[in-house]
Amino acid sequence: MTTGTKPYLLRALYEWCVDNGQTPHIVAWVNEHTRVPMQYVRENEIVLNIGPTASHNLNIDNEWVNFSARFNGVAHDIWIPVGHVVSIFARESGEGMGFEVEPYQPENTPTQEQIPQSESKDTESAKPRKGLKLVK
Repeated sequence: MTTGTKPYLLRALYEWCVDNGQTPHIVAWVNEHTRVPMQYVRENEIVLNIGPTASHNLNIDNEWVNFSARFNGVAHDIWIPVGHVVSIFARESGEGMGFEVEPYQPENTPTQEQIPQSESKDTESAKPRKGLKLVK
């Protein structure tokens, strides 16, 4: 499976905004896979300031945009699937880029039921560990 260009473009446009003294914002489509403060969601979308002074520990990887931010003094951890980012733009100039919403595929993320519960050390050491598997 190949990675799309969207996360790379998001990182590049974020860097461009910051390097040019502008404030990067994203618009994200919100559903059950998105973790944002719901009181700021309008018509299933939210606009978020992701600039360095407004967000902390910003991470834009190939699957998620996540960071911490304060909303009316209350800290929130924000999690947005990259596919749910509708646009990234500079607040001051409006320059940026829009994207199509890509449905999040939750089968790539283990559910709580799929995560193994901790067992005693005796049973763990007795079980053979799964190794890497060659896929052709």
